[in-house]
This record gives sequence, structure tokens and C-alpha cells, in this order.
Amino acid sequence: MQLDFPPGDFAAYIFDLDGTLIDTMPVHFLAWQAAMQAAGLRGPLDEDHFYSLGGMPTHEVAAIMGRRYGLTLDPHAVTHDKERRYLDVLRGGVTLVEPVVAFARRIATTHPRAIVTGGAPEVAHPALTAAGLAELFPLVFTPADVPPGRGKPAPDMFLLAAERMGVPAEQCLVFEDAEPGIAGARAAGMQVVHVPTRR
Repeated sequence: MQLDFPPGDFAAYIFDLDGTLIDTMPVHFLAWQAAMQAAGLRGPLDEDHFYSLGGMPTHEVAAIMGRRYGLTLDPHAVTHDKERRYLDVLRGGVTLVEPVVAFARRIATTHPRAIVTGGAPEVAHPALTAAGLAELFPLVFTPADVPPGRGKPAPDMFLLAAERMGVPAEQCLVFEDAEPGIAGARAAGMQVVHVPTRR
């Protein structure tokens, strides 16, 4: 995997989690498909559409999918079912995105770093632990840390991360795999390294 870094020096680094540090998006897809089928979806989930929603808050993804497939569903109930299914698989092990993790480890003693993820805290923290990365990232921000509706692609979580790290937003470099996160980082005035993990 080739990572293209923008020119310049950066004071801090922000990382997305799923699809950026850990290769869990295929697991998320299977969990979403099973949960949506349990909620009434007939047939498979549209994989391209699923990936286009990467990084968005989980209950918003459920609502969007419900509308797309004409289903009457409770987004929070579907989210709970999906996350249960995901965590069941996660316990079997996590695959790291090695180039990104290696970079994070290299700057761990020299720069502040944070995770900004669209996943709920009850999913993000177990994933970090399962991946052996929890100690590497002292700051983890999820949609629970910002007002409702202000997760990715809004810039709020990125700006909060910069504030907590004590670094101006324009001095942060963000690692992201999906368009909502890339848009949110750019809206926060940050440069982005695109992590091309989708097969």
C-alpha cells in the first residue's frame, strides 16, 4: 500500500479507525447485511452504497439504509443488533493496516495523536483493545462526543481532537479511508492522507 503524504511539517496526527488502522470494513459489511436482513431487507446489501457511508455515525447509517430500501425500522434497534454481530466476529481477531499502524508507532513518542471514528464508543474501544492499539492512542473521539447530527462529514470531531491535543487544526494531518471522513477533515481545515484499504 502506498501512502501519499502532503508536503509540510505537522504538529499532530488524527486517525480514523475502521478501514484506516484496522481492516474491519468487510466485517462491518457482513454485520450490517445480517442486521438489515433481520429488519426486513430481502436480498443482499448494496456493498458500494455501504462503503460510501464509511465513517458516518452508526444510527445515521441505519436510518439511511432503511430509507434506501423502503423499510420501516428503529435505527437504534438495528444499530444495536449490528454492533452485537460485529463484536461477536471481532473477538476472533483483528487485521491491522500495517503501513498506517507503523507510522502511528513511529510518531508515538514525538507527536500528539488521536482517533476520530464514526463508530460508537462501545464498539471503538473493544476494537482498539482487540487490535492491541489501545495504549497507542490516548485520545479517542466518537459521535458521542459531539452534538447529535455533528459526526462525520461535519468537522466537529476533528476540531475537538485538535483542541484537546492543543494544536491548531491546520497543523493536523488526518488519515482516512472514506469520503465522509475526508470531507469532515477538510472542512476542519486539515490535510488528509487517503488510506486505500478497500479491495
